Amino acid sequence: MSDTLKIATPEDETPRLDLSPGMSDGGRWIDIRMCGCCGALRPRYKKLVDAIFPEDPQDGLVKTNMDKLTFYTIRAPEKLDRVGEYLAQRLSRDVSRNRKGYVVIAMEALDQLLLACHAQSINLFVESFLKMVSKLLESRDPDLQILGSTSFVKFTNIEEDTPSYHRRYDFFVSKFSAMAHSNNQAPDVRIKVRVAGLRGLQGVVKKTSSDELQVNIWDKVHMDKIVPSLLYNMHEEDSPSPSPSDDTQHASQLQDTTRPTTVAETCLRDLVCRAAFGCIKSVLKPALSHLDNHQLWVPNRFAVKCFKIIMYSMQSQYSHVAIQSLLSHLDDHTRDSARIKASIVGVLRETVSIAAAGSIGPSVLEVFNTLLRHLRLSIDYQLTGRRGSQGSIHKQPINEEEEKLFQEAIITTVGAFATILPDYQKIEIMMFIMGKVPIPPQNGDSNLLSATGVQGLIYFQNLRPNFSQEEGNLLLQNMLLKSLHQVALAYTSVSMTTTFTSTAFLDPLLRVSLVADAHVRLIVQQILHTLIDRHGNCEKLQEIRIPKYINDLDLKVEKCSRQDLAFMRKHGPQFYSMLYENLLQHDNSDENFHAIYCTMALLCVEMGGEDVLVELLRLTLGLQEIACKPQEENDLSTPHICKLHAVLAAYLNLISQLTAIPALCQHVTQVLETRKQEAPYFLPETAFLEGNSLDQVTLPDTVDTSLLFHQNAINEAMASSGHEVSRLSQPFVPLRSDFPSQSRYSMDVQSINIELDQVDTPGRDRTSFRACSLVKHPGEEITFETLKKTLTEKTPDAEDDEARRREVVEKFQNAPFEEIAAHSEARSQQLNNKLNEIMDMVSKPSVDASGRVVSLSGPFQVKSVPVYEMQFPDLCVY
Repeated sequence: MSDTLKIATPEDETPRLDLSPGMSDGGRWIDIRMCGCCGALRPRYKKLVDAIFPEDPQDGLVKTNMDKLTFYTIRAPEKLDRVGEYLAQRLSRDVSRNRKGYVVIAMEALDQLLLACHAQSINLFVESFLKMVSKLLESRDPDLQILGSTSFVKFTNIEEDTPSYHRRYDFFVSKFSAMAHSNNQAPDVRIKVRVAGLRGLQGVVKKTSSDELQVNIWDKVHMDKIVPSLLYNMHEEDSPSPSPSDDTQHASQLQDTTRPTTVAETCLRDLVCRAAFGCIKSVLKPALSHLDNHQLWVPNRFAVKCFKIIMYSMQSQYSHVAIQSLLSHLDDHTRDSARIKASIVGVLRETVSIAAAGSIGPSVLEVFNTLLRHLRLSIDYQLTGRRGSQGSIHKQPINEEEEKLFQEAIITTVGAFATILPDYQKIEIMMFIMGKVPIPPQNGDSNLLSATGVQGLIYFQNLRPNFSQEEGNLLLQNMLLKSLHQVALAYTSVSMTTTFTSTAFLDPLLRVSLVADAHVRLIVQQILHTLIDRHGNCEKLQEIRIPKYINDLDLKVEKCSRQDLAFMRKHGPQFYSMLYENLLQHDNSDENFHAIYCTMALLCVEMGGEDVLVELLRLTLGLQEIACKPQEENDLSTPHICKLHAVLAAYLNLISQLTAIPALCQHVTQVLETRKQEAPYFLPETAFLEGNSLDQVTLPDTVDTSLLFHQNAINEAMASSGHEVSRLSQPFVPLRSDFPSQSRYSMDVQSINIELDQVDTPGRDRTSFRACSLVKHPGEEITFETLKKTLTEKTPDAEDDEARRREVVEKFQNAPFEEIAAHSEARSQQLNNKLNEIMDMVSKPSVDASGRVVSLSGPFQVKSVPVYEMQFPDLCVY
């Protein structure tokens, strides 16, 4: 065999040179890579790679040769990693030599190979690709950085068939974040670099968020770089421009898709949309920290914008996480200024308005408890004039106006929270807020607070000199009731039974309506308007007026349900007594009168059953009786009396037109016409006229009967229409303000009528017990046996006896317990006075005509028996 030079290619396809002629395969081989100077001996993949680069880089990629390289890698995928490694070597050399044209061609070739090849060995090629991207990003040339980012974004759009266990993206997160904060002097270049960095961050999130085998992009170390980069670019265009060459001027000339703000918003939406339940907080915490670090809470326009994007992007069932994060952040700023806290609360309010119904989360009461706790702290700061924890030495002075703005922000936010809750939770929230309202004990009864479960007065420490404890509690009452009113506005009332489902809500609400401050009473009336009104009649009844036709008011009236009638039978006396005492408050303003009239009118329109109408007429007649008392017996001022008459006139006109009873309408109209001619100050048009001169009105000691509404005329009118008018003849007696709630089962004590006759005074000169006893007829001794005989003796007229029995049974079944108790108390007082008079007469010795003292001895001697030893029949014990 002649000497020849043989090129051998073993299985690994590495060309080697045979230098020993005639030897077998076990001879010596030399790696062809040692012969780099010989182009003919280069591997094929290198030749194909070199062929894609033209002599002049401006000519671009050689497409025909690129097609050959692509076909080669598809047919021999095991060569893909070597192709990538060789391209990486060439790119590194071109970058170091600043040959940008060849760098662009190399990256374009890599992009096409990535799109065409999906072999299992692509992971090794990707590693080479990422090394080349990293090399570009490390360059200080903005064009190369943009090129690397663009190639990386193309790579992230490729879905790989095989997972990667060792690939990491920490470097890319850091580098893209730095590009997003670029401060290049050239505005156009700065905008392009920032956009490239933002899109690179979006690509990293897209590539890693859905692959559990990749790096956890939701870790704090990554989110602390990604989220601030997005918010920084979103805020950059919102900030004022220091010079005409700022980004805003140049970005405005670009398309929306190439502006950093638009791209950052898109990236933030994509980031939040991809976040699962456990990853939402990873986005929210760095966002809140960024707003804190850059002092972006005041004003909160940008903060609201950010959280709106977050709320609209996340899944609706995760909304409560954002709400809880904001509440926790508010707790962290407890000692900060009221402006910052008000801004956070404002963001919270805007966030809640976007949240889905019921998205507050499981701890609904905790949310409201947090807001009310901050409200209480703000009031505390306002009263003390200092901000800081209790016992703290370093306390900062506060701005009172800012604290008021913060309080109003909390109240508005409470209402916003209530709008997304179901109605049954709104009732619980109203009860929860009402339980925090300080209610002072009335008539010195401090034990009643614990009996009714109502919170008493709150003690504020270290008050400012111009504030007192009463003013502190008054301010807290005002704010809490405003919060309650906001929740009530969001509640849809269906029936009174479901609205006032517990006396723990109704009793303290009616009780706080009688506090000394007129503004607090006004808020309570507004709360009642919202809860009672179910047909939108409140706005039509807020003004006290006497319309000629009821149709002018356009009221919507429906028949009262049985549940509401049962509710008014049980709790009606509390409402009537509340209205009675409210109208007699000395410091009532015109707004208070209008609000009380609206409450009375709503009770008539919404629950105007037969029993309710009768009780409202009794209330009206009882108030008229108070207003007609002489000046020496009445502590009301002249303007107050005139306005009280005006309210009653408008109310009776409303009742008469609603019932459409001709006789009642005629009587009311006649009185109103008489007042127009003789006493116009008893009508709303004059009494509530702004700038009226009611102080100069001189009221007579006795009001002319033609100016008043008569009980007999009302009785006859109501009876003519078939109404039960037996109760109209009974005077209205309000419940005591400190009277506890009635029991579930009430007794009609009014059915027990005790008649007291005058003591037979002519017989007082007799030295006998008979002269000072309770007698029906002179000379008749009243003993227990006599009383028993009188009670058990049947009357000769059986029909009268049966009628009386039916009347007693009816009163026992229908009359409320509070009214019975109040009426019986007045009767029992008369009985006590008579008994005291008798005991005084018995204890004093008698004097005969000669002036001699006669001792009570013999059979008429009275022996004193202790009260605790007296035996009374069970039916006589009350």
